[in-house]
Amino acid sequence: MICPEPSELQELVQQLHRQALPWLPAGSSSRLHWGAPVQPGIRESEPRVLSTGKLNQLVEHCAGDFTVTVQAGMPLQTLQSELATAGQWLAIDWPWGSGPGGEHSGTVGGLLARGLAGGLRQRYMGVRDQLIGLSLLRADGTAAKAGGKVVKNVAGYDLMRLFCGSWGSLGLITELTLRTYPLPRHRRGLLVHGPLSALEQLRRLCLQAPLMPQRLDWWSAALSGSGQPALLLALASVSSAAIADQLDQHLQAAVTLGLEVEALDPERLLELESHSRQGNSDWLLQLGIKPAQAADLLADPALDGVACCLAAGVGLGMAWAEAGDLPAYRVEQLRQRCVAQGGQLSVLHQPPSSTTLPCWAASPASRIIEALKRDFDPLQQLARGRLPGVIQAGVNP
Repeated sequence: MICPEPSELQELVQQLHRQALPWLPAGSSSRLHWGAPVQPGIRESEPRVLSTGKLNQLVEHCAGDFTVTVQAGMPLQTLQSELATAGQWLAIDWPWGSGPGGEHSGTVGGLLARGLAGGLRQRYMGVRDQLIGLSLLRADGTAAKAGGKVVKNVAGYDLMRLFCGSWGSLGLITELTLRTYPLPRHRRGLLVHGPLSALEQLRRLCLQAPLMPQRLDWWSAALSGSGQPALLLALASVSSAAIADQLDQHLQAAVTLGLEVEALDPERLLELESHSRQGNSDWLLQLGIKPAQAADLLADPALDGVACCLAAGVGLGMAWAEAGDLPAYRVEQLRQRCVAQGGQLSVLHQPPSSTTLPCWAASPASRIIEALKRDFDPLQQLARGRLPGVIQAGVNP
């Protein structure tokens, strides 16, 4: 792994381009094993990794405008701590496997490159929706910018969205401007266990309530540990009375439906949110499905024994299991089930075996994706073999 000084970064990228050498953009390299395998260059056993670890500064925090500009290699945990001193935060979940306090959350640039979102997307949308501006280096070392530093910005092409979820395949992200939010003054929640049919009724009631949930996550039976699936509800507001009133209504509805309810204070809520991001990850899957079909998916036998946390209002989430608990054929069954219902399944990590599943299925827009790749990276240097939405059988170095 190469971790150059900021002043050397552009020249190094230009040099790699002149030599047509393949390389992989990275931040802290904490999740390089996620996604499709990256192919090394000729006579190389491992891909060459170029890290932005020394691009780790907070450039500008406009607290009054609720925006922050940071270099891509800044750790997410560090940024959240800096924002907290001003009573603000990025309304973004810690990535899966980050630890209780986000100590293994990686960098801000890596978060954007993966483009994954958790349960907080229910209220705040995903990282791609909070992105305001972006600076990058193209494969040939050309510096480029998109967006700006204000929330209402519609000038130019929407280049930023291409890089969100690009997995390092289009360029090296160097700087980002993101929207911030006030830290919630009050937070409380409920953990509700019971039959899927009753939980589905409660889910609909929660999403129709006057106070929008900050989080409403499906938990599979394997994650809840109770032998039954569950819903994790979090409410946040400037008014503790508003939260108390809304929680009381949800609690009464849950009791009427015959569900088991645990009231959560802020500390217990944080503990359970951390629990829903941890586990054994021989298999790590990203799921996407229509929210109304999530209960049916959780009832599928292919998810038996698999920990799964799925945002109940948007249908996105993660599932994980040990190799012995989840054979490869069941993962393929899950993928087929998601696709048949208009969703998707990505294999972010899988155990080594004779059967290797593709990370993602071929996208209907795969030809457009490949055309964009050729425009941004004509020598096919960046993240060879890792192009979201395209199944690549192999790339010759």
